[in-house]
Amino acid sequence: MGKILISGGAGFIGFHLADRLSKSLSNEILLLDNFSRGRLDNDLRLLLQRSNIKLRSADLTNPATYQSLDKDFDEIYHLGAVIGVKNVLGNPTEVVRVNALATLHMLDWFCKCENGKLLFSSTSETYAWTQHILELPFPTPEKIPLALTDLENPRSSYAGSKIFGELAVIQYCRFFNRPFVILRYHNVYGPRMGREHVIPELFQRAVVEGQDPLVVYSADHSRAFCYVSDAVDGTISAMRTRQADDKTINIGNNSEEVSILELAKRILKALRPGARIQVKPACNDPIKRRCPDTLTAKNLLNYHPKVCLEDGLKLTLAWYGANLDKNSFDLR
Repeated sequence: MGKILISGGAGFIGFHLADRLSKSLSNEILLLDNFSRGRLDNDLRLLLQRSNIKLRSADLTNPATYQSLDKDFDEIYHLGAVIGVKNVLGNPTEVVRVNALATLHMLDWFCKCENGKLLFSSTSETYAWTQHILELPFPTPEKIPLALTDLENPRSSYAGSKIFGELAVIQYCRFFNRPFVILRYHNVYGPRMGREHVIPELFQRAVVEGQDPLVVYSADHSRAFCYVSDAVDGTISAMRTRQADDKTINIGNNSEEVSILELAKRILKALRPGARIQVKPACNDPIKRRCPDTLTAKNLLNYHPKVCLEDGLKLTLAWYGANLDKNSFDLR
């Protein structure tokens, strides 16, 4: 297909995207990552044994990083960002700084390139704060107002940085007449996703710590989980579908929305049948429901998630079970 650049290539979605794309030997792939979250673990080392994929340690907030890049990439996937509740609550200034500067410097470079298309990785978090002033429809479509209702709340740093990123991508690319697509990922999960997500956190408490009863926070909150291979399908389709140019598209799986309590029950059924559950109040998440309307993705990309939650959980829990003693489990 051509030359491909993936920022955040050592991270969760970036790794799985690179794995898929590198299976075509006609692709030449360069991964950029500063390893603040991603890890050079066993999975990534195996991936890098493929002859058509390279990894470069790089600071995405430094303009010099982009000055050293070729200008003839065909596909640019900008996935690099600071994410995770721990980072958002503990160091919101870094979330704002890295996510804003990395995107601006990427755009400064991209808009001087003569070819290529840019894909920007956004998030369901962009909808989160709007719920405080408007009653959102569920599933939630792309064309609704985006709002930040509490700038003093550190959690708004991530949502704000991604809303800013969307704004910057749209304005830059339209001004310079460059092709782009924005994807709002919704609760993507799978092997190698790190510790700081609800599924590995429940795994950690249930298996590693052996909690009895298992403590479950935000039990009445609901999420529509999307297995990573389906997210990768949508990502590649969005990049390679001309009709997706200049669009913002939800990527997720709204067919199996579940409560966190139901998710915990399914995990316990697979790992510790008969174990008890103790429900505790919501923990640092004011958003009770997240569920994407994926009609745009279906119509433009022929996007149809294939992996059901039961099968996706089996694959994910098996990976974590096999990697408890390896540094790959430390992906943050």
